Amino acid sequence: MGGVPSAETPRSSSPALPAVAREVEDFVSAAGWDQAPQLFALVPTADLLAQQPDLADKLDTDAVLTPVAQEPLPDRDLAEVLGGIVWPEAVSGCALAQEIVVLPPDAEEELASTAEDTERVLRFAAEHPRRREARLVAAVLRDGSTACVLRLRGDADHPDEIVEHPELAPNLTAALHQTLRP
Repeated sequence: MGGVPSAETPRSSSPALPAVAREVEDFVSAAGWDQAPQLFALVPTADLLAQQPDLADKLDTDAVLTPVAQEPLPDRDLAEVLGGIVWPEAVSGCALAQEIVVLPPDAEEELASTAEDTERVLRFAAEHPRRREARLVAAVLRDGSTACVLRLRGDADHPDEIVEHPELAPNLTAALHQTLRP
C-alpha cells in the first residue's frame, strides 16, 4: 500500500475506480434528487464472493470492486462525520455521493468576501441566479487513487450533464483518504 497523496497531487486511478464511481452515481441517480449524502465501502468483488458465494447472481462477477452501501450518515457536519470513520483492512476504498450547488467561476470573487460567514455563504449559493444543482460522487482507494463523477442537474431545456475528473473535489477526496488511514 502506498501513501496518501496530498490534495494538490491526486493520483490517476486504475480503470476500476472511475467505473465504480460511475456505478455509485448510477445507483444513487436511480432514486432521484434531494437525497442525503450516502457512503459506500469499496470491496474487492472476489473477496466478497469468497465470503458470500450466494451473491454471485446479484453482483457483476467481472468487476474488480463492488460498492456496498453503508448505513445512513448522521445528520451532522459532513467533515466531522468523515473524521470519525475508520475502515477495516477488508475495505479497499470508499465513495461518497452528495448533492451540492455549483456556482459559475465569476461568483468566486463575490463569495470570497463572505467566506467567514457560513450562513451567508449558504444563502448566497442558494439564491445565486446561475447556480446549478449537482450530485458529486468522490471515490478513493488505499493506494491513493481518486475518481470523481459530477452530474449537473438538467431542466426541461437541457439534459443532465456528466463530468468526470479525479480533481473535481480535492478536499473531499483528501477527507475520504483519511478514513482509510491505518
